[in-house]
Amino acid sequence: MAAPMAAVPGAAPLLRVVAECGWSRARAAELRLPHGPVPCPVFMPVGTRGTAKGITAAQLAALGCRICLGNTYHLGTRPGPELVQRSGGLHGFMDWPHNLLTDSGGFQMVSLSELSEVTEEGKSIEIQNALGADIVMQLDDVVSSTTTGPRVEEAMKRSVRWLDRCIAANRSPERQNLFAIIQGGLDPALRTQCLEAMTLRDVPGFAIGGLSGGEDKGLFWRMVKLSTERLPRDKPRYLMGVGYATDLVVCVALGCDMFDCVFPTRTARFGSALVPGGSLQLKNHQFARDFRPIDADCGCPTCQRHSRAYLHALLRTEPAALHHLTVHNIAYQLNLMASIRQSILEQRFPQFVRRFLSSRYGARIPAWVREALDAAGITLD
Repeated sequence: MAAPMAAVPGAAPLLRVVAECGWSRARAAELRLPHGPVPCPVFMPVGTRGTAKGITAAQLAALGCRICLGNTYHLGTRPGPELVQRSGGLHGFMDWPHNLLTDSGGFQMVSLSELSEVTEEGKSIEIQNALGADIVMQLDDVVSSTTTGPRVEEAMKRSVRWLDRCIAANRSPERQNLFAIIQGGLDPALRTQCLEAMTLRDVPGFAIGGLSGGEDKGLFWRMVKLSTERLPRDKPRYLMGVGYATDLVVCVALGCDMFDCVFPTRTARFGSALVPGGSLQLKNHQFARDFRPIDADCGCPTCQRHSRAYLHALLRTEPAALHHLTVHNIAYQLNLMASIRQSILEQRFPQFVRRFLSSRYGARIPAWVREALDAAGITLD
């Protein structure tokens, strides 16, 4: 492995831990970012070209969102970094007064692999500097979580090399916090090797990458646990691409602070509304005469104004229905994280976990969930 690169001299810590669960590794914290504090654990809605699909930036802010994502690959191709930079960066371009995180484009090496070729050259940090996000991600070499063999080790070692190059390339480290991305697939030895190498680099935060790609859940949670146990306590831990409610609850228990996923916006476009028991497929005929809100306990604009019957009637023909569902689904995710955080602050996180799982599964809690929570220190029986 290469010698570690130095961080910004005298840089203030990015994370302030406010409270820690007395049973699990869950913690309530605060990210101190240039566009204001962000309470953690936090779910970050994903925007592609300057907006989360189906919702405006003003609506995101009104729901309490204080950090969302921009996609470096897509913004870099259209409209392009030069135009965004001339608009005052991505904040000005999308009229967003709060914090932004831009991904590196590494994920597109997998999702668009037939269109890409992996080389040692790249412009990820240059583009992210132009976009001006508060958190920027190193360019990593991503492989599918189900990949095995020498390609996994190759990608891990390349990601370590690229981290040093990304640290050196970051032109504004004082206001753009560069996160490393832990790779290594589902191989504990490779994950550990990557963790040991990357934690020598004094970067502001760390992400756990290369998971949530269809791998076995038992392997998934073990890789998360392995990572959080070896990451610094005083720096944020960002689990990339995770957005299912059960995964969020379990991975907070394992010690993660930050999450992102297209799930709440994408599932809204299929007519699915997130609720404590799972989801409602509002296209189904059973909702045609159901005049209740999606969730009587939800304070989002959709639940305050519209019934399930109204949304059902709109869904097959009116794009507005997808907008209303998107607002609700993001509100659900943000409210879930706020409830998790409050339970940690009040030292009742295990009780919250048990109630959440009872509402969602009854007595049929998946075995992997029980195993993961038991390993985290929370027993369900």
